[in-house]
Amino acid sequence: MKLRINLILAISFLGLVHAFAPRASAQQADAGMTNIREVNSLGTSVCEETEINPQVREALRLICIRTGADEKRPATSGLIVVGFLGGFAKSGDSNHPEVWFGAYLRQRYPSATEVSVLSNHQGRRAIRDILRLLDKDHDGALTAAEKSRAQIILYGHSWGASETAALSRELGRLGIPVLLTVQIDIVRKPGEQPVRIPRNVEAAVNFYQTDGFLRGRPEIVAEDPERTEIIGNYHMTYEAQRIDCRNYSWFARTFNKPHHKIENDARVWNQIGAIIDSRLSSASTPAVEAATR
Repeated sequence: MKLRINLILAISFLGLVHAFAPRASAQQADAGMTNIREVNSLGTSVCEETEINPQVREALRLICIRTGADEKRPATSGLIVVGFLGGFAKSGDSNHPEVWFGAYLRQRYPSATEVSVLSNHQGRRAIRDILRLLDKDHDGALTAAEKSRAQIILYGHSWGASETAALSRELGRLGIPVLLTVQIDIVRKPGEQPVRIPRNVEAAVNFYQTDGFLRGRPEIVAEDPERTEIIGNYHMTYEAQRIDCRNYSWFARTFNKPHHKIENDARVWNQIGAIIDSRLSSASTPAVEAATR
């Protein structure tokens, strides 16, 4: 009974935090990834986009410094990336760096089949989209060859990190491999097992912090260590790190700031970008800097 009450209180608090956080307009929410496609259609780098919220721009700062015109980029074909937002944030909410990181990936890997960033309540939509994209002959059924050619990367924050694991598990039931999962400050959604990475996932990484009311899970584990590599569980601390979180409401910053600091942390997004580059370039494990502490 005590556990149930605590769970209800936690969910209620998370709801309050996101109720007072910035929301996308109804038009943005219905459009889903329209904002990402529009950014890419401008022919302007996300790093040069003037409409980005200043706090989100700062979150992508290290990625933008690292990315140069002459930089060698991994060749990809048929890459599918799905990101999930935390809490009750809706698809298209440009106050969140996850959305703009998706736009960055779409520009960086132009041969990708699809990059989408969704609400964490849209797992079923994500499954439908992935199955449609993998069905190259459009016959309504996936062959073993179509499944084996899948290159899928999933990432998410908070409840979105939990949904990342849940989507991976569902893909595993369908016999579809996942190249990489990235989880940021996991908050478990009821009925999900976000710290247990299913055996269809090739590699997984977890970033977490341990301050504030909502704290990330400190460890993810592979259900089958021979098939899944846990790149690392990286503890991010903010005693000496100033992170601007004014893209969130006063309420969220007051009661839940560490949970959003990690979401706005340029170090985290830079490391995620490096890991994705490495996974797409080769099967070797990327070296994640000790400076992420």
